[in-house]
Amino acid sequence: MIDSLVLTNAKVILPGEVIEGTVHIARGRIDDVSTGSSAAPSAIDFNGDYLMPGIVDLHTDSLEKHVMPRPGVRFNPVLAAMAHDAQIISSGITTVLDAICIGSSLRNPERNEILMPMVEGIRTARARGLLRADHQLHMRCEITDERVVEMFEPFAADPLTRMMSVMDHSPGQRQSPDLEKYKKKQLSYRALEAEELDRAIAELMEASRAIGPVNRAALVEIGRAKGIPLASHDDETTDHITQASSEGVVICEFPTTFEAAEAAREHGLAILMGSPNIIRGGSHTGNVGAADLARRGLLDIVSSDYVPISLLQSAFALTAEDIGYDLTHAIRTITLNPATAVGLTDRGSIASGKRADLVRVSLVEGLPVVRSVWTEGRQTY
Repeated sequence: MIDSLVLTNAKVILPGEVIEGTVHIARGRIDDVSTGSSAAPSAIDFNGDYLMPGIVDLHTDSLEKHVMPRPGVRFNPVLAAMAHDAQIISSGITTVLDAICIGSSLRNPERNEILMPMVEGIRTARARGLLRADHQLHMRCEITDERVVEMFEPFAADPLTRMMSVMDHSPGQRQSPDLEKYKKKQLSYRALEAEELDRAIAELMEASRAIGPVNRAALVEIGRAKGIPLASHDDETTDHITQASSEGVVICEFPTTFEAAEAAREHGLAILMGSPNIIRGGSHTGNVGAADLARRGLLDIVSSDYVPISLLQSAFALTAEDIGYDLTHAIRTITLNPATAVGLTDRGSIASGKRADLVRVSLVEGLPVVRSVWTEGRQTY
């Protein structure tokens, strides 16, 4: 952390307007924001580039891909955390909630095996000062796993746990309402015989029916007792949202239909979608498009999901004429809104007293490009 820094001649993106101005930083915090340029010899001249708050990413699967780059391959978890962090910081993300799955799934049966190595890799890298972004945890709880509650309990009081979500990836509902389409996808992912897959699917659907509701209720109770912001996942129907709202859920993560998103808005849940969905022009699973939700005013938060660098690009894409967000509104979806949703009130906007988590962005042939990043006033990229 440096004592002071001046960033000037920038297009400063504030929560409600863009100004041409200067930001003063002192002891890792934003000290002053003003219009006009600074003549201080040590000031960093942005030459008209954008200065925006550091991005806050509530959901990225990037770490898992570094720990397990290929099926059956395990990578050193500390080095994986560092490689993941390099990808995160170069994408302009200064606060990231690393998505850690608790509970195996049909597609990812090895997730329970890599759970602790992933978390310990982050803890060790943090403790040794090897990370440039602020890494916290988003614990994703698969309610069809019979051990999910006992596996989650040690994390409930962990200060790194910033968010939790409850998920049910069994087919015939939510993300995968079309059972035959689900079967075809699973056969493309894994070398299974059709009869073996049918048995596995039947067991998963039975687990959803028999233990899913019990596990969900137990997880929600633990999360609420610890004050952990809670998200639902892949909501499909109004009933899904009604249940989530009654449980104290604050974030509707990846709703799969307009019906669910509209119900989430009515119940006051923040609606989160993935940036690849915006960039690709639709969901890779065939569910509702994030841009279509945005056009109806049903989008509050954007997370990187599985492509960190797409997060900044998606915010600028929201300013397209056919979607209609102004730049400040679009930038709030990746900064202030996610920070607020999980109680990180010390960041997410450029304002006096906030953490000096800042990103310099220039447009290159229409693409937003991260030029520099500061984390608590220290240049980290």
